[in-house]
Parts: sequence; structure tokens; C-alpha cells
Amino acid sequence: MQRFINPNPDQWKALAQRGSASYTSLEPLAKEVFDNVAQNGDQALMNYTEKFDKVKLKDFSVSTEEIEDAKARVPEKLKLAIRKAKDNIYRFHMAQKTNEVKVETQKGVNCWQKKLPIEKVGLYIPGGSAPLFSTILMLAIPAQVAGCSEVVMCSPPNSKGKLPDVILYTANLCGVDNIFKLGGMQAIAGMTLGTATLPKVDKLFGPGNQFVTVAKQLATQYQVSIDMPAGPSELMVVADASANAAFVASDLLSQAEHGPDSQVLLVTTDREMIEQVDEEVEKQISVLERKDTARKALDNSKIIYFDKEKEVLAFTNFYGAEHLIVCLENEDDFVNHIKHAGSVFIGNYTPESAGDYASGTNHTLPTNGYVRQYSGVNLDSFLKAITYQKISAQGLQDLGPVIEEMAGAEGLQAHKNAVSIRLKKLNNE
Repeated sequence: MQRFINPNPDQWKALAQRGSASYTSLEPLAKEVFDNVAQNGDQALMNYTEKFDKVKLKDFSVSTEEIEDAKARVPEKLKLAIRKAKDNIYRFHMAQKTNEVKVETQKGVNCWQKKLPIEKVGLYIPGGSAPLFSTILMLAIPAQVAGCSEVVMCSPPNSKGKLPDVILYTANLCGVDNIFKLGGMQAIAGMTLGTATLPKVDKLFGPGNQFVTVAKQLATQYQVSIDMPAGPSELMVVADASANAAFVASDLLSQAEHGPDSQVLLVTTDREMIEQVDEEVEKQISVLERKDTARKALDNSKIIYFDKEKEVLAFTNFYGAEHLIVCLENEDDFVNHIKHAGSVFIGNYTPESAGDYASGTNHTLPTNGYVRQYSGVNLDSFLKAITYQKISAQGLQDLGPVIEEMAGAEGLQAHKNAVSIRLKKLNNE
């Protein structure tokens, strides 16, 4: 990991730079996939699966029999862990429900807001070397709590044309039975456009590689919304002498193993912590199965020392990490001044892995500095708010002149007339 000692603010922009890829070169391919799926539907999806995933499928729907067989093969200990995580995630997202808001803004003018579920949502679950069944929990549970009427899930098949047993078990546990063996750009195009087999959705959720990211961006041109801009995983650990170096190193490695383009940072006010963490990283990385991936990520990563905690706080807010771990003696005051972060983990005994799997919070979070304007996935991500109003005759008599004055000032005569014609009738009664 690269080291920086008391970098001045002029250097912060460079230090906060992520290794995000440029997606411009992939846009023509994404457009080609979308156009092909629009014209050829299911056949295009199967052709692209054969081309990109090297699997020839006769049918990409997952059958009830496949789900039942998979459920029987998942070890009971893993089932218990998944069910416990499901309970915690359900409880946290259920608590996010809000009551209808109703206000009489002035006498006779009643306004209210009601939240309704997005009807059809599509969940993309990455596959590859590490099938992320935990992402099903993070997306399907809030969709279920919100009351979405149709939940569609796509995940890339393995070399045998199957989905991992644990993926099918978790999806079924969360009430998702509309499951398809599709990955990459073709899955996003299929859920965006709809085919004879694959339903069209209103909003897309889920992480993915650069191909999936570009396809999701293109989906927004087809009146389908997406959860957020997403990129490589990132983690910042803020630590002083009260932190445990072994814990810090384990957290850095937990994100570094995600992929070679992941980025992890240690920001500290303790010089001894730097050496201790370096030693622990070397000790722990040697036994990891994904150590080569983690080492590549560490090449992109940084250790930053500041003399003063106020500078640490300023840099923390400047960077805006997807995951932020705070291990400081003065943790409460520091946390209360955090303005930009996706999810915050406080204290020596709160590993980031807890949020990834089972504490209850959602692990689908904005990256690349988008925490400044985006929230992580939550219950509201699966809801839309509709406002309503009802005005009485007396209410319009009181409010009408205000509307007439404003509409006239904007030169919108028909707007003004919509009020004036009503007031004239009321005044003549």
C-alpha cells in the first residue's frame, strides 16, 4: 500500500481518485445487445449466453424442480445462517416503513402523500468465482416488504448451465420464484425490454461488472430506472492508537479480495499503527485463497497519516467512502460530523463483513464518491411517493387569488383562468 504523510489539501483530489474504468468503449456493444434483444427476444438472449458465458441453453427459466433439488443440497448449517441474516435484514427494513403524511396547509386545503410499491423490479445477482447470494437478501427482502407485485431475478449460469444451489435456495426463501439463468448485458437488456419469456421491469437493482454497469446506464434510456451508479468496492478505515491492528488489516483485506480494482484506505493519526497494520496484512494475506486478487487491489490502495484528527475528518468527508470503519477513542464526536459515507461501522468489534451479510443494514451502496448525492438501497428504493390534494370551496376562495397572481406573473393565462372560472361561479352562488 502506498504511504502518504500529512498530505496537503491540494493533493487530496489525487488521493481520492478511484481506479474506475472508462465505459465509453463498451457503449457500442451494449447498444448492439439491446437492439438485438429488441428484435429477436429470447433467441438473442440464448445466443449471447452461448457467446459470452460459453453455455448453450435450450431454456433459461429456472424450473420448480431445479429449485426443490437445490434446496435439498444446501447444508443445514448454511441454511440456518441465511435464515438468521434474513430475519435481521427483514427487521431493519420493516422498521423503515413510514405512515401516510397528511397536512392541512391552510383552512380548506388538504395535502397528503402516500408511498406505493414499484410494481415490477428486476434483481441482478452476479455470479462468477463468488456467487453473491447475500445480494439476494439485500434486494429481495426490501422488495417483499415494500409489496412489489413482481420480482424478477437474473444470474449468470455456470459451465453446466445451472445456478448455484445456494442462489436458488436464498431466492426461494425470499419469495422469488421468477428466476432466470442469464447474466451480463443480455440479462439487463432482457429485463429492460422484456421478451416472450422474460418480463419487462420498471426498475433494476444489483451490482455487476463493467459490462453490467454500462448496460444499466443504457437501460435508463428505455424508461427503466436503476438503483444507483455502482463501481468497484471501496473501504476506508479511520483509526488511532485505540484500534486493533489485526482487526484493521482483516477489514482492509475483506474488501481487497473483492476484485483487483477494489480500493482500500487506512487513514490514521498513529504512526505505529501503520507498521503494525502492514505486518498484519502480510501475515493474513498469505493464507487467503484470493490473495492474488487482494494483492492487486492493495497496489491501488493507500495508507494516509495526519497529525490531527480534524484533518482526518476533513479528508474522510472529502473522499466519501462506500464503507467507512471508525475505530477512534473519540468515536462519537467523529461519527456525528460525518457528512459523506455509504455505510458506517463503529468500533473495534464492528467488521464491515457484518453489514455485507447479516447485521440488518443493506450492502448495496453507492461508490466512486456518489455517496454525496445517493443513498444505499433501502426500503424507499422500492417505493414511489404520490401526492394528493383536495380543496374545499372556501379553501379555493382563500387560496385562489394567490394562484391567480402567480400565474398571471408567469404569463400563463390558462392556469389563471382555471382558478378564475371557479371563483366566478362561487361568487355568483
